[in-house]
Amino acid sequence: MPRQEWSSPVDGRQATELVGAEEGANATPSEALVRLCPESGSHDASASQLRTSRTSPLEHWLRVHRRQLILAAFVVPSITYVIIFFAYPLAYGLMMSLENFGFGALVKGSGPFVGLHNYKVEINDPTTRTALMNTGIFLVASVVCQFGLGLAIAQYFNRRFFLARFLRSLIIVPWLFPPIASGTIFSIMFQSDGGTINSILRDLGVIHAPIFWFDSAFKAMFVIILVNVWIGIPFNMLLLYSGLQDIPKDLQEAAALDGAGPWRRFRFVTMPLLRPVALIVIMLGIMYTVKTFDTVIVLTNGGPDNGSQLMSTWAYTLAFSNFQFGLGAAIGNMLLIFCMIVAFFYIRATRREVLMA
Repeated sequence: MPRQEWSSPVDGRQATELVGAEEGANATPSEALVRLCPESGSHDASASQLRTSRTSPLEHWLRVHRRQLILAAFVVPSITYVIIFFAYPLAYGLMMSLENFGFGALVKGSGPFVGLHNYKVEINDPTTRTALMNTGIFLVASVVCQFGLGLAIAQYFNRRFFLARFLRSLIIVPWLFPPIASGTIFSIMFQSDGGTINSILRDLGVIHAPIFWFDSAFKAMFVIILVNVWIGIPFNMLLLYSGLQDIPKDLQEAAALDGAGPWRRFRFVTMPLLRPVALIVIMLGIMYTVKTFDTVIVLTNGGPDNGSQLMSTWAYTLAFSNFQFGLGAAIGNMLLIFCMIVAFFYIRATRREVLMA
């Protein structure tokens, strides 16, 4: 009798469950949950759509631009500071130099526009020419003396000896004093009656009568140059000393073995390697010297008879003593242009030094 093959509904259902179990073994937990509970998948999708619909456009925009907002939080305060304390005063000073800006205009906030008239007036003013000449003399004498003495002191301290560190710390003291304090101290020292300088010169037998240091333009300029050199030597010494420390000692020893003396080693070994630092020191000294104001005001106030006026003090006198703010702003802008030219060469020199390094 032939064998009959048949299958019951129960056997088919069991086979389906076995196949589903084998597929479920390889499925992820989420896929298995969806297979066990098909209604849960639709529930999750609807919940995700609900959360997306509830997110406001502002929250979505903040989430997308989060990185840019963090960067802006650091940059915006700096830009705001530059605009308020640098850009606005420069723009306002330029506007004042192009207007007849007197005391009345200070109350109103602006004056009649005169163009370049203020610059023409100051260029033809004898006091401005005197101030320009004094600024040139003051600049050259101060920078040369500061750099030369600073280099000599740095070269002296570029070796080991007893109390070297202590003496180096004492050299920095003049640089730490405020310019007004330094000017006040030297004004007392250079007094004609009872001044320290006259007393020392009299005790040494150099003079027999007191010297009036501020009764002529020549002596007044000599005093302010001397004080400015005294203030600037520590700054030059520190930078030049750091540059000397970076010069390899092996080169000095090799030059000495080749028979080079101290002067030849300094000329052909030290100075070429010190040139980048020296150039930066000179440019910074020029910018610091041009804007010297406090010391001159305290010592001479531009006198006698405007004989020791510098461009910085003359701008102050025009603006805050004569209340000719437009003329004072014109002088200030002339100084600004000069400082920008020096700053351009300073940035160029530092960039070249970085590329060479």
